[in-house]
Amino acid sequence: MAPTPQVITCKGAVWWGGGENDVRVEDIQVDPPKSSEVRVKLVCASICHTDLLWASGFPLPLFPRVLGHEGVGVVESTGEKVTDLKVGDVVIPTYVGECQECENCTSRESNFCLKYPMRISGLMMDNTSRLSVRDQKIFHLFSCSTFAEYMVTDANYLVKVDPNIDPAHASLISCGFSTGFGAVWKEARVGSGSSVAVFGLGGVGLGAISAAKMMGVSKIIGIDKNEKKKSKGETFGMTHFINPGASDKSASKLIQELSGGMGVDYSFECTGVVPLLSQALQATKMGKGKTIAVGAVTEENVPIHFRSISLGRTLKGSLFGGLKPKSDLPFIAHKCLKKEFPLHELVTHEVSLTDIDKALELLKQPDCVKVVIRI
Repeated sequence: MAPTPQVITCKGAVWWGGGENDVRVEDIQVDPPKSSEVRVKLVCASICHTDLLWASGFPLPLFPRVLGHEGVGVVESTGEKVTDLKVGDVVIPTYVGECQECENCTSRESNFCLKYPMRISGLMMDNTSRLSVRDQKIFHLFSCSTFAEYMVTDANYLVKVDPNIDPAHASLISCGFSTGFGAVWKEARVGSGSSVAVFGLGGVGLGAISAAKMMGVSKIIGIDKNEKKKSKGETFGMTHFINPGASDKSASKLIQELSGGMGVDYSFECTGVVPLLSQALQATKMGKGKTIAVGAVTEENVPIHFRSISLGRTLKGSLFGGLKPKSDLPFIAHKCLKKEFPLHELVTHEVSLTDIDKALELLKQPDCVKVVIRI
């Protein structure tokens, strides 16, 4: 009989509520997993701009908190009801579940699982936490918290991957890259020979470009004010680049000019910058253009260029790029294992967990795409 898991004391990056830089690496306690849960020893994590939003108190100021939702690790222990994962399995966390039974999971129209939805309360499914520091409860981020040596999550929020996958690459596909990839592949279902515009060439945007290339898109236009992102975009499959900061014309006008005056078939807004939503809409073809809002927007109400929609264009929101974790992530992981994506180009910096403050500063540098944390 396997020994009963005990509380583990380990290092974790704890945010205390004073902004994104109010973080200390401390000794935290990680409880054993409950019946349907898994405790994971993290190997690698990566920082997403969404983590910084939550560090600032968006959408709920729940502190103290261990952030991080991109990562990869090894199963350390499991609850008695977990049957599809075992100790030693390599897994990546997701913030979207997939029960494979509810109305949305059995539909092609949505990946928003009704049984295992995105957790914004900072607590587990039973509304309690598995993390603490000096006897004080720590809130999770979504259904995980990857900026620590160990984390606990419900088994449904984990996807098993091949142990031979590069840990940094596995971390990248647990959110950002896959979100952009899925927006093109699953949300828009772009057709071969079509044209797309991708706003923002960070990890999410480069994922969108990778999917567009895989789907046989003929014209892939990348838009970014950072001229250094041009070479990154071309590496992933971009065919044209626009730096709107280098012109007195709007990004939508420049895209239309590159598209024979008609606009593109699909556009993907990957930055979360509110004015770009209308720019992305106006960049698509009248009557049938489709825009996917991928980037995280902090405002609840945003202005939209209504005439663009009234002329037959469509604006659609997206959660995790429309991906169903258990059904779709293995496909992306397999392609990573076969090195079909140049994911090494995404990793511009690597730091240790104890240097989390350095990682936050690096993320603000113009040449930074992704910071990987080795744990």
